Amino acid sequence: MNEPIFAPDFADAAVRVSPNTGERRDGKSVDILLLHYTGMESGQAAEDWLCNPESGVSCHYIVHEDGRVVQMVPEALRAWHAGESRWKGEADINSRSVGIEIVNGGHDYGLPSFPDTQVAAVIRLARDISARHEIMPERVLAHSDVAPGRKRDPGELFPWSILAEGGVGHWIEPSPVRGGRFFSAGDTGQPVEALQSMLALYGYRTAITGVFDEMTTADVAAFQRHFRPQRVDGVADASTVETLHRLLSALPAYA
Repeated sequence: MNEPIFAPDFADAAVRVSPNTGERRDGKSVDILLLHYTGMESGQAAEDWLCNPESGVSCHYIVHEDGRVVQMVPEALRAWHAGESRWKGEADINSRSVGIEIVNGGHDYGLPSFPDTQVAAVIRLARDISARHEIMPERVLAHSDVAPGRKRDPGELFPWSILAEGGVGHWIEPSPVRGGRFFSAGDTGQPVEALQSMLALYGYRTAITGVFDEMTTADVAAFQRHFRPQRVDGVADASTVETLHRLLSALPAYA
């Protein structure tokens, strides 16, 4: 039986159809662009896995190290890339997102760098998707943002600052890492509650309890991995808190 063929949503993409897809649920429209790394030994192995009906996973696009873009699921459909995830109180991120898998071995393969050609291709693709779906910069997210503690991709070496220079995503230069007061696992009180409130306001699933618990630690680490990657330890030091506050202040709704 011949595979169904669809015209790519991104003009420069080749097409390889994944069977792992379905309709977007509850009439949701796309308002999140979610970036991943493949976390496998090779791009071909990742592409084959995303198209294997036994895998139960897929994405809309995969971007290879040489900049080649392959579309596997039409953007009108729901790809299976986010898993159990949450952002701004919304679950089922798959139904409201477009997912891009970026070929990179990730943490299990030594966190290799992302080639310039690949990053440039991601920027072109992300700009195209964001423009067509009117995705706000602050809703261009890492898989680790929507699934803290469970996922780490695309990792602390992903060049978010370069994407921002190319017009993709929400970014400010992080505050320098230095000494001073910090909050970490086991701390309690109003300052912890204020930190949790800021994380939740930005979009993380953080519960506002006043207790620096395991969830808060994972959420802080996820925030650091995206926005303050110089040190990812789940400790809310001055650099982390200042960077979070400045990111919130830079949002149009809070300016």
